Amino acid sequence: MNKIRERLQRVTKEDFVRGAAIYAVVVFLLVFLVCPLATLFVKAFQDKDGLFVGLAQFREYFTSRAMVYSIGNTFVVAIWSTVISVALAFFFAYALSRKNVPCRSFFRYVGMIPIFAPTMLLGIALIYLFGNQGILTSLGIEIPLYGKAGIIIAESIYCFPAATTILMVAFSAADNRLYEAAETMGTSAFRKMVTITIPNVKYGLINAIFVSFTYSFTDFGAPSVVGGNYNVLATDVYKQVVGQQNFNMGAVVGMILLFPAILSFVVDWFTNKKQSAAINSKSVPYQIKPHPASDFAATLFCIIVTLAMLLFFAVALFASLIKLWPYNLTFTLDNYNLAEAGSGSGLTAFRNSILISLISAFLGTFITFVGAYMIEKTQQKFVISRKIAYFLSITPLAIPGTVVGLSFIMFFNASSFAIPFTEYALVNPLHGIYGTIWIIVFANLIHFFSVPFSTATTALKRLDKEFETVSESLSVPFYRTFRKVTVPLCFPAICEMWVYFFVNSLVTVSAVVFLYSPTAPITSVMIVSMQGAGQTAPAAAMCMLLLFINLIVRLLYEGLRHYLEARKKRQ
Repeated sequence: MNKIRERLQRVTKEDFVRGAAIYAVVVFLLVFLVCPLATLFVKAFQDKDGLFVGLAQFREYFTSRAMVYSIGNTFVVAIWSTVISVALAFFFAYALSRKNVPCRSFFRYVGMIPIFAPTMLLGIALIYLFGNQGILTSLGIEIPLYGKAGIIIAESIYCFPAATTILMVAFSAADNRLYEAAETMGTSAFRKMVTITIPNVKYGLINAIFVSFTYSFTDFGAPSVVGGNYNVLATDVYKQVVGQQNFNMGAVVGMILLFPAILSFVVDWFTNKKQSAAINSKSVPYQIKPHPASDFAATLFCIIVTLAMLLFFAVALFASLIKLWPYNLTFTLDNYNLAEAGSGSGLTAFRNSILISLISAFLGTFITFVGAYMIEKTQQKFVISRKIAYFLSITPLAIPGTVVGLSFIMFFNASSFAIPFTEYALVNPLHGIYGTIWIIVFANLIHFFSVPFSTATTALKRLDKEFETVSESLSVPFYRTFRKVTVPLCFPAICEMWVYFFVNSLVTVSAVVFLYSPTAPITSVMIVSMQGAGQTAPAAAMCMLLLFINLIVRLLYEGLRHYLEARKKRQ
């Protein structure tokens, strides 16, 4: 008792606040991450009556020819999409990082546009280009759009920005001394590429490959638009849960979808650790030297990629502004009449999407930044709790959006949970949020939690630890230091986190397609329904509205960032 009393006496008010904050983050992630995933795991080993059947459902799945074909189709799409997107991203990032390419920022921003649009928009643009009445089809350029080819093209564009971002970072870590030594020895450009450049960016390349593979393996939007009868796992799980109400088989498919994501997570952790260790204080930044022939080739490649990217979105914009393709090409804004879209619920869905994105952005930024601060800046206290909080915070990076949505519907849809081997059950206190916008908000928070958390952690690591040390020596409460020093210094990172939550929450479909409710409609899922009902032009218009909003938000952020940088230089 004396030891307990002494420990309680040593606990200060600040320690209590720190501990409460860390435990709050842990509880939040346990409730909204661990519990839904545990429910998904249990469902995979139960039948419809809740009886334990072991691996029977996995056996049933893998003995079904149609299901096995879906797995094969998913791997084919993921492999080809990864090869195409990473190859294009490699040369695009190389051109922007290592060659004298004019208008570098313009090319970079255009290459990032797919991030700000729903993946369904890519499928719609492909229909207007390569469909039965498509623009390029009428010119004699035909491809078997509905099926493997269409999904691969859409997924390649979808994965391109993520792969480019990773490879741009990898190329920026070059040591110019190696290239100077190679030039002194008369090494050819090709040999420098093979012996210096590729080995230097190999970890970033591996990371880009696995990230692209995971994105294309688990995406739902593009296959739902141009997949046709070519089934993949993401559409399979939707058919099992929404179409057949077979939650247990849906859980089995969800478990299968987890494997490549977990593998990608492990590879990402390993490569980031190795890549960081490869950078040292003696490294010299790469210096771009003029080379007319290769600079022209790099610029031409960037122009081709940029024009192709702009073509897709220009076609989508054109599709949203005409009455009826290809019979009535009169320009109209009727497709943007949200009051008429989605059987009259388009305006409600649009408002809900904006509201959900705003709540997700503010709440998500607050939770992730405070959690990251408590984990990083609480030294020599709450060691175990901080490690648990950190592990849970990076875990969502390995969870596909489809699995997040599937686990949420299984956990929050249940009013109670039976206690094994007893006649009792636990009441689910969170059942009330099912069918409301709040379940979508929390799904977004979990789905996109890890990247903003990593952003916050990186920003906090750059701050000198002396801030906290001096504050403690002067008896200044840590929360005052947090408000007066930490937040202002990390404000650009906080804005980046906010934008990430908002942009992704507005266009996501994989995580929320299972949580869609007539009482709480959202735009991204409504687009899928409208496209399936043949309302392609209104669906394209809604996609473009989401794209415009995200672009405006991003431009406002870029303007704010440049303003803060300019003010910092003036000071």
